[in-house]
Amino acid sequence: MKHKHLALTLGALIIGTLISLISCRKINEATTLGGGLIPIVDNIYTFDTTLDVETFNDTFTLATDPTLYGNSFTHFLGQINSDPFFGKTDAKLYLELKPPSYRYTFSNVSDSLHLDSVVLILDYAETYGDTTVAQTVNVYEIPHGSDFGDSIYPIRKSNYAKGALLGSRNFAPLILNDSIKAYKDTTANQLRIRLNDAFGQRLLNYDTTIIGGNEPAYISDSAFRSHFEGFALESVSGNAIMGFNLTGVNTKLAIYYKDDNGDSPVEKWDTTVAYFIFAQNGSAASANFIQRDYTGKPIELAAGGTENDEVVYIQNTPGSFAKIKIPGLANVSNRIVHRAELIMEQLYDVSDTTFPPTKLYLDAFDSSGSVFRAIPYDVSIDGSGAANLGSFGINPVNTKDPMGNNIKSWRFNITRYVQHVVNDTEPIYDLRLSAPLYLKEYYRLGPPGSTSVIATIFVNDAIGKGRVRLGGGGNHQTQQQRMRLRIVYSKI
Repeated sequence: MKHKHLALTLGALIIGTLISLISCRKINEATTLGGGLIPIVDNIYTFDTTLDVETFNDTFTLATDPTLYGNSFTHFLGQINSDPFFGKTDAKLYLELKPPSYRYTFSNVSDSLHLDSVVLILDYAETYGDTTVAQTVNVYEIPHGSDFGDSIYPIRKSNYAKGALLGSRNFAPLILNDSIKAYKDTTANQLRIRLNDAFGQRLLNYDTTIIGGNEPAYISDSAFRSHFEGFALESVSGNAIMGFNLTGVNTKLAIYYKDDNGDSPVEKWDTTVAYFIFAQNGSAASANFIQRDYTGKPIELAAGGTENDEVVYIQNTPGSFAKIKIPGLANVSNRIVHRAELIMEQLYDVSDTTFPPTKLYLDAFDSSGSVFRAIPYDVSIDGSGAANLGSFGINPVNTKDPMGNNIKSWRFNITRYVQHVVNDTEPIYDLRLSAPLYLKEYYRLGPPGSTSVIATIFVNDAIGKGRVRLGGGGNHQTQQQRMRLRIVYSKI
C-alpha cells in the first residue's frame, strides 16, 4: 500500500513538473522570439499583459511625402495591373546618357561613318512582381525646352514631357538575367532596346554639324544638352516593375557604326562601337516617377476612415501608412518593464508570393509641435548617423499563421519608451507605421525638453517595391493575428 501511495505521489509530481515546464515554455516562447535576455513569465515575480491597439489606414500625398530620389538608387520601370489589394502601379524612368568626355569625337570625320544600329542598354537589377507577364516598353525623346536637367527630383513629380517615339520592345522580365551576346559586349543582366536608325544617324552627324546656330554638340555638356535632353521610358502593359542600376557598367547608349576608310570596299569597312554613359560625376540627371492607383481596391476603401480597421495596408514609398493608438497604455501603473513589443502579423494571401513585403518602420506623432519624431529612447542614432533599426524591429521574421501558411511578422521593441510612459516621464504618442525609403524627422538627444535635431533615417533600399496586409487593432475575424502591445514586467 505504501508503495502504491509513493508511486501515485511520484507520478503526480512528474506530471505536475512536466505541465509546469510546458506552460513556462509556451508562455515565454513569444517573448523569446522578441529577442533580448528577459525573465521567464512565472506570474509570481514576472508577469505579462497584452494591450489592444487601434489602427487607422491612410495614404501619403505629395504634401506628406516629398521623397527625393538620387541617381545611386535602383530606378524602376513597368506596370503592375493586377494586385488584388493595392491596385495598379505605373513606374516611369527618365535619364540622360552622355559622351564620356568633351570635346568628344567619333573615330573619324562624320562623312566616313555609316550607322549599323543604336541600342539603349539598361543595367538590370531586379523585378518586383510577376516576371512571366510580357511588358511593352516604349522609349521617347525628352523634347527641347523641358525642365529636365541637373537636379534630384521628387518621385511624385510627373510633368516631364515626352516627344518622338525612338524605339519599343515587348518582352517578359524573366529574360533580363539571360546572357546577351553583342559586339564587344557579352554579359547578362541587360535590357536592350533598339532605337530607330534616324536617331542614331543624328548622333553621328552631330560630330561636325552645327544646328540652329548653336555650337557643335560635342564641344561641351551644355552644348550636347541643347541638342539632346534625354530619354523618357514607360511601359504600356505588364504586372511587374523592373529595377535598373543607372550607374552600373551596363547602362549606356551603344552606337554601332562602320568607318568606310575613304570609300574602300564594304568588306574592309571597320566596325566599331561608341558608348554614351550615365555620367557618375553628377552631370547626368535622372528621375523615377511612380504612380499608384487604388481605385476600387480594399486599400482605397480603408484609407482615411475613423473606424478601428481590421486590416492594415502598408505599401512602400510612394504608398500608405497606418496611425496606431494604444489607449490602454494610460492605465498601466508604474512597474519595471522588461520588454514591450508592438506585435504585428501578415495576413496571408496567395498574391504575397508575387508581391512580398519589405521593411517597416514605426515612429511617433508629437502633437505639441505637430511633427513626427523617432521613438524616444528606443531608436538611437550614433555619431556616423546610423540608427539601430535592426534591433528596433524593422526586419520581418518568418513565422506561420494559425492555418500553417508561411507569413512575416514584426515585433517593434519600444521597451524604454513604455518604461518612461509608465514612469510618467514621457507623454503617450500616437504612432505611425509605414514602409518608407527614408524619413526626415525629429530626433531628440535626451529627455523631454532637450534639444531635437532633424535626422534622416533610411529604412528601405529603394522605392516602389513591397506591400503587406497586417492584422489590425479591429481584427475580430482572426483574433490571433490582431496587432497588439505585449508587456513583460515585474511589480515594484
